[in-house]
Amino acid sequence: MNSHELKPSLLRKRILFGGLILFLLAAVMTIGQIFDYGMKRGGSQFREGGYDRGGVPEWDDDNELPNDKFTFARIMYSNSSSGWGRGGRSWRTDFPDADLNFSFRLEQLTAIKTDKDGVTISLTDPALFNYPFVFMSDPRSIELSGEEIKNLRTYLLNGGFLMVDDFWGDEMWNHFQSVMKEVFPDREYRQLTFEHEIFRAVFPLEKIPQVPSHDAAERGRVGGYTYEDTINAHPSELNTPNFRAWFDDDDRMMIIACHNNDLADGWEEEAYKVWFFREFSEKYSYPMGINILFYAMTH
Repeated sequence: MNSHELKPSLLRKRILFGGLILFLLAAVMTIGQIFDYGMKRGGSQFREGGYDRGGVPEWDDDNELPNDKFTFARIMYSNSSSGWGRGGRSWRTDFPDADLNFSFRLEQLTAIKTDKDGVTISLTDPALFNYPFVFMSDPRSIELSGEEIKNLRTYLLNGGFLMVDDFWGDEMWNHFQSVMKEVFPDREYRQLTFEHEIFRAVFPLEKIPQVPSHDAAERGRVGGYTYEDTINAHPSELNTPNFRAWFDDDDRMMIIACHNNDLADGWEEEAYKVWFFREFSEKYSYPMGINILFYAMTH
């Protein structure tokens, strides 16, 4: 197969989603109009054989088109310390609450039919090509085998999209970039400026977003500082949020890396406290997440 040809499953999903998402702008309101403060619940728990929903609402699947829905797909990957199984924690950062909450809010905020559970999937699973949008978290120690590298490259060049989130500083960036060099030896990333349409694809943001973990934000508040004060007290390499992207030969974005950011903590911890929800989940995490998804699936 030519690298510019979409695999049928990815092509169908992108055409389907592109059609559905045309209804998005008509169905969505500003987040402040529709969001109640984060769901009152305990955290979801990962356990042998699956996880409980921790109170995340469920919704009925579309029985007429049961397969025609968006599924949040999280990548399980190897890391240098403990592999990708249940003992390897990096790929599970913010899981499963971030995945469940984002799926719920997407179903709530838009006309898109969304799978209420999501999936976790390895890069060597043939089913990877059923999911045109995949998510990867905390790649600070990611290691990919030759087969994983080959499959990821094929997936991306055949229409897939990868969102990477929750890693900070030069050391983590340099490691992640070195792994991407194995995937695409001849491609360089581009730094996205605020003029890029991804920052206003659905929700127009007031600036390039930077979302901390809830505990980092809490430390700033307890110390009497704003979050900006807290960030600025760190080494300068952490101060600037970076959105960096890799593109294919047709200038289609394949990967977006949300560096010096933890957007998914705004999903996972939306019920942490009202101020965290209002300042980060509502204002930046969900809008940017939906913007990325919308842009990826319509370009």
